[in-house]
Amino acid sequence: MRPRIELVLAFLGLTAGLIVAWFYGIHVVSQPPAFSPAANPYAKGIYAEGIVESYQNNGENINIYPEVPGRIVDIPIHEGQLVHKGTILLRMDDSVQRGTAEQQKSQAEAAQAMLEELRAEPRKETFEVSEAQLTYARAQLKNTQDELQKQEASYQLDPKSVSKYTLDDAINAVKVAAANLRVVEKQYELTKAGAWIYDIRNQEKTYEADEKAYLSSSALLAKYTITAPADGTILAIQAAVGSYVTPQGTYDTYTQGSDPMIVMGASETYVSVRCYIDEILIHRLAPGPQMQARMFIRGTNTSVPLEFVRIQPYVSPKIELSDERLERVDVRVLPVIFRFAKPKNLAVYPGQLVDVFVAEK
Repeated sequence: MRPRIELVLAFLGLTAGLIVAWFYGIHVVSQPPAFSPAANPYAKGIYAEGIVESYQNNGENINIYPEVPGRIVDIPIHEGQLVHKGTILLRMDDSVQRGTAEQQKSQAEAAQAMLEELRAEPRKETFEVSEAQLTYARAQLKNTQDELQKQEASYQLDPKSVSKYTLDDAINAVKVAAANLRVVEKQYELTKAGAWIYDIRNQEKTYEADEKAYLSSSALLAKYTITAPADGTILAIQAAVGSYVTPQGTYDTYTQGSDPMIVMGASETYVSVRCYIDEILIHRLAPGPQMQARMFIRGTNTSVPLEFVRIQPYVSPKIELSDERLERVDVRVLPVIFRFAKPKNLAVYPGQLVDVFVAEK
């Protein structure tokens, strides 16, 4: 009796399992795919993964990094905004550098004032003092000479009227007054000549060094304000007010790497598509101007013919265009850049992945 019961239970379990498998199988098979893969529009076409970029005459999107580290205090722009060359994109805290620049400016101004003082010598008041001293020294010499003549005249009339001691003192007084006059004359000439040329040259070099230090600080101060290097559209702002950035960019918590603070693209008249051709298929490409290609928007039936722009003539390791953050594969690819005029009703943005088919030659 027991074996029969076990046999019946096994049969029931198998039947239930088949019913469940049949039920889920029907529903799984009946579900449509998320989207239909793009079909190759060419009899012989090369498939390549592509990424949408803003159209540039050369290079890629403009990645903006700061040249100095600092904390962001203002971002007066927004993503999608059209800006012109010179528009302020971002301001960083420049208080320390501003103080340094102002200090060096004051030092340069002080050095300049000293240089102007040396060049303006002799000072009018100082020159007048030297002239007065010269006049006084001449008068003093004349006075001692007159006194000596009187003593000598008296001595000639009566040698006993003037002692030899007094006569010698008068002679020595004239010699002292004459020597003092020569000193005052030299001092007068020195004052009249103005500053020594070597003092002026030394002060010129001091002023030049201080001025260059100030200009250098001012140039560094200007780098705390980031401006647009060209006309274009703000594609991405990857930093926030209050965050700290360095010349390596801003830290991305998702990729755990550094990203540019701001990404700019050109105007949206044209949109660029950069696709990567596997190295083993390069020989099958048609010459550049004759190259035909078509782009398919993933998840839709929309396709756009592409216009050849240029080949980036450098075969590089492929960065797999997938959901992985930094996936690298052991394949080398050739970047080929196409463009198309963006239709108003086409929703496509830089950074979007697309499917590209390139006709073989």
